[in-house]
Amino acid sequence: MPDKAVDDAMESAVGAHFSGLRLEALRLPAPSGPSSPPSASSSSAGAAAAAALSNGPAGADIASPSSLRQPFVIGVSGGTASGKTTVCDMIIQQLHDHRVVLVNQDSFYRGLTAEESASAQDYNFDHPDAFDTEQLLECMGQLKRALPVNVPIYDFKNHRRCSERFRKVNASDVIILEGILVFHDQRVRNLMDMKIFVDTDADIRLARRIRRDTVERGRDVSSVLDQYGRFVKPAFDDFVLPSKKYADVIIPRGGDNHVAIDLIVQHIRTKLGMHDLCKVFRNVFVVQSTFQIRGMHTLIRDRDITTPDFVFYSDRLIRLVVEHGLGHLPFTEKQILTPTGSVYTGVDFCKKLCGVSIVRSGESMENALRACCKGIKIGKILIHRVGDNGQQLIYHKLPMDIDERHVLLLDPVLGTGNSANQAIDLLRRKGVAEERIIFLTLIAAPEGIQCVCTRFPKLKLVTSEIDTGLSEEFRVIPGLGEYGDRYFGTDN
Repeated sequence: MPDKAVDDAMESAVGAHFSGLRLEALRLPAPSGPSSPPSASSSSAGAAAAAALSNGPAGADIASPSSLRQPFVIGVSGGTASGKTTVCDMIIQQLHDHRVVLVNQDSFYRGLTAEESASAQDYNFDHPDAFDTEQLLECMGQLKRALPVNVPIYDFKNHRRCSERFRKVNASDVIILEGILVFHDQRVRNLMDMKIFVDTDADIRLARRIRRDTVERGRDVSSVLDQYGRFVKPAFDDFVLPSKKYADVIIPRGGDNHVAIDLIVQHIRTKLGMHDLCKVFRNVFVVQSTFQIRGMHTLIRDRDITTPDFVFYSDRLIRLVVEHGLGHLPFTEKQILTPTGSVYTGVDFCKKLCGVSIVRSGESMENALRACCKGIKIGKILIHRVGDNGQQLIYHKLPMDIDERHVLLLDPVLGTGNSANQAIDLLRRKGVAEERIIFLTLIAAPEGIQCVCTRFPKLKLVTSEIDTGLSEEFRVIPGLGEYGDRYFGTDN
């Protein structure tokens, strides 16, 4: 290749690197504001891309950014006074670092008419018809769409809803729906990601019911017992107990069963840490989010951050991604002697390893890789980021024995995924097995993940955060902007 051609290619690569800005990518609308209509060629390219992507794994289609992250809905059912609220409170306390809201089915009791109120002792509050299920479905549907709702407040003494008072419930990470009959209606069950049934002895439940209704709801013992015998127990046998079969988890002894609750919370944490795309593509791994990680993302995404601070916090995040990626390498067991003369059984690091950075943004990840892997070999791949003539690959320099190594492919921003695919194709042609490639990226767009993981289902993709999508200009949204320029200080 003539020197001038190489110089031109390198000059074109020093701009922003968005993992390939080709037109074979699924577009998402810009987050706000009107946009000009795309050209006919762009529209046809977008349609072709959508058709190509739809040929991926079943269920891999991405409908919209909002569908990628929905709250985790837990249904908690059980007999009256079984300890449902106690179980919910314990789950909420252990999930203190997440936004959790509790919605009670009791809030959706139908208000009694004046005639029904006059003979309230003859009204069956434990029958499914006593609840306004349609309004419950409406409220839960809005919460599932991350919209705030006004939940009615029910007056148990007067058996009516407070017409002028509501409880505002905001969008949350976890929604807990609690009530004796939340499993009865299939439409309500279909909203739940986890169903828990609290199973408590009938005598204990009756004792708790008497205490609760006399102290909190102003009723006398005789009326409580009469209602229990006429309505509560028959309803439990007819409606509540049969719904137990729908439960994913059954908790004996309710709130006293700390082991069961701890296991449930651990499962919820795992699900909360898993982006919906990770459920579709099992080879996608997102670094567990913490307030520290979110704080660093907040800093590097801020357009007003200084270059030194951008580099500092980017390096910290990249180091976490690299460490997480190294954890997916194969290890062998190894025993050593400690200074105390004791035997310690540990693991030995993978020996045959190298890094490959996609010029130039990928070079920002090399220092973190060298800090983690002493003396590691690092190759480079230059891919032209503009054009669609099949000649995007401009230059590469790779270790001679790369086909014998595990490869960490480095690119901080995964946009459309086309540059990543070009790089992976090159590695495959050089003899690198697909399952030996680990692609490390700081942030990733869903379109890029789908593009790469559909084509290369055996590689592993590790990122610190999955963004909303791509704009009309194929920029990752909310994104980091022109990462290479911001990191290397050439954005002025």
